[in-house]
Amino acid sequence: MIPSLAEKEISILGKRYLPELEISLKSKIPVSNSKFFGSMRYHLGWESFDGTLVSLDTGKRLRPLLCLASCEISGGNWRSAIPAATALELIHNFSLLHDDVQDGDRTRRGRATVWTIFGIGQAIAAGNGMRVVADQTMFGVNNSNIARTSAIAASEELTLRYLEMIEGQYLDMSFESANTISTDQYLDMISRKTGALIEASMHIGSIIATGNKDFAQTFGKCGRSLGLAFQIRDDLLGIWGDPSLTGKAVGADIRRKKKSLPIVFLFQHASKDDQCWLSNAYKKDTVSESEVLDILELMEKLKVREYVQKEAEKNAEIAINSISRLGISHDSLKSIEAIAKFFTTRNK
Repeated sequence: MIPSLAEKEISILGKRYLPELEISLKSKIPVSNSKFFGSMRYHLGWESFDGTLVSLDTGKRLRPLLCLASCEISGGNWRSAIPAATALELIHNFSLLHDDVQDGDRTRRGRATVWTIFGIGQAIAAGNGMRVVADQTMFGVNNSNIARTSAIAASEELTLRYLEMIEGQYLDMSFESANTISTDQYLDMISRKTGALIEASMHIGSIIATGNKDFAQTFGKCGRSLGLAFQIRDDLLGIWGDPSLTGKAVGADIRRKKKSLPIVFLFQHASKDDQCWLSNAYKKDTVSESEVLDILELMEKLKVREYVQKEAEKNAEIAINSISRLGISHDSLKSIEAIAKFFTTRNK
């Protein structure tokens, strides 16, 4: 498949920033005989379960990439934001370790999740440990050549937003047992669960570069909207993604009875009879294959996919509009536009 212009831009940014980020990440969780740290390295794709060094899929690294890009776009030396970018990626992965336990997911990035190999308690401990390492890593911001007030502001922003991220996960878990959820409630939840840390990524990169709180807050608002666009597109892929790219069958999130945006919208806009039928289908232990097909057909009838994609694009546009008012260079704006385009068109 020929990469899109947006994918090419992401690749260019990755080649520029990520080699140094990877060095920083590996220095924070070094090779050791400890199973505690070994489980973290396993999750990050650096080791097999028996401690053998490997180089596997490590994820997209989007949050640190946005942090470093925001720092440079704001006029700073992106390398000064490496400690913060490292901490952001560790916080993101701490949340994934816990999410896998809470959601009962047995695979991530094509291999067994930490809890299925090391144990549930151990996976929770590994996530907690990774969060502490992230906090320690933020001390590096204080020790770098940036203003102390900016370093403190960056640390405060990270703590504030990852607390909000955890609140979003709490809400997501609560929604599983709720009879009805509105689209507004759902969008508020993902704004916290996904949007908060992406907001922090762009806010922190900018505050490190400029020390200007208002300027950085505008970058943060852009990140919040980008986070919404990213998660909404993820919800679309969870139902209509190409199995050869996502590794999941069409309708996967329906089978899992996930209350993602397509399902929430469907429940809200279906007829009373269809709402009753959907509710009964979701109360069962498993959704049958015929029910999955019927739900997909109902979604097509109500143009749910079109709504979801437009919602992703709307948030991407909000992100671009918010940052374009800052007077950043044309090339910098094009980079943000490419990231927004990638978030709303990605296929995996």
